[in-house]
Amino acid sequence: MPIQIGLINNMPDAVLEETESQFLDLLRAASGGIPLSITLFSLPDISRCERAQKRIASVYRSLDCLWDGKFDAVIVTGTEPRHADLRQEPYWRSLVDVLSWAEENTTSTILSCLAAHAGVLSSDGIAREPLPDKRFGLFSFQRKSDHCLTRGTGDVLETPHSRWNEAPRLALASSGYTILAESPTAGVDLFVKQKRKSLFVHFQGHPEYRNDTLFKEYRRDIKRFLKGARDTYPSRPRGYFDPATGEMLEAFRIHAMSHRCEEVMSEFPERVDRRLENRWHSTAREIYGNWLQYLATRSATSKRSSGISQPAVGRRREVEVPL
Repeated sequence: MPIQIGLINNMPDAVLEETESQFLDLLRAASGGIPLSITLFSLPDISRCERAQKRIASVYRSLDCLWDGKFDAVIVTGTEPRHADLRQEPYWRSLVDVLSWAEENTTSTILSCLAAHAGVLSSDGIAREPLPDKRFGLFSFQRKSDHCLTRGTGDVLETPHSRWNEAPRLALASSGYTILAESPTAGVDLFVKQKRKSLFVHFQGHPEYRNDTLFKEYRRDIKRFLKGARDTYPSRPRGYFDPATGEMLEAFRIHAMSHRCEEVMSEFPERVDRRLENRWHSTAREIYGNWLQYLATRSATSKRSSGISQPAVGRRREVEVPL
């Protein structure tokens, strides 16, 4: 039997389908010999454009299928917040219902970025704290704890981040969360806690990102600045571009600041995306592979204890992940 995973994709319309493929590609790369079945969901209280509504109607399932189904795990993404207090978001009640269900009905739950902040707020009352500037770029984190999820990753984990807030370390530690990776300059990256029947895995970063995802976000923010949709020119993602690319982008910034209009975007150095490398993919694949192995092992143990025969879990290899 394949491992049943629900991917609850709440990302904004502009990146809804890209986020789908990012997670599916990462799960494929990490799965090896572990068969997987992925079902797509999205919280119903998120406002969607017509195209996104059609996409969700065609390939996503309603949350009723989640409540009534049997899932080994769920992955919950964040979305763009509208309120400083997440409890004021229109989707808050639905998200809390998903998290409460996952505690009782899954072996493990992954919460990504804002979903991680919502998770610690709903279960432990830990409020996210605003950062002085966007934590944006590729950051190095030290592995802090021996855990099955970080087995084989090495002592330094590189992970892309894109966020304006963070879950405070001291509050996490005092509430029983185990911190697996953190940095003195970039804060906590990865932390876990057993919540009832489910191991909750929290990523403040985005290991699922592709090599050009940060670049696309940076370019999108520049367009918003030139159109007047934001007041300040966006900071360049840290640790991401090589020096030569950084010089090109800085020259464009100076030009854009003195000629602020949408037309200037035609001069943006688009080809820099060809120089980008995904330096975090091997670590992401290892962590997700360890997570899938954890699910498979727990599933096999459960079936043995109930008297159901189960094929042995073998060496991981590439498999297709059906929707």
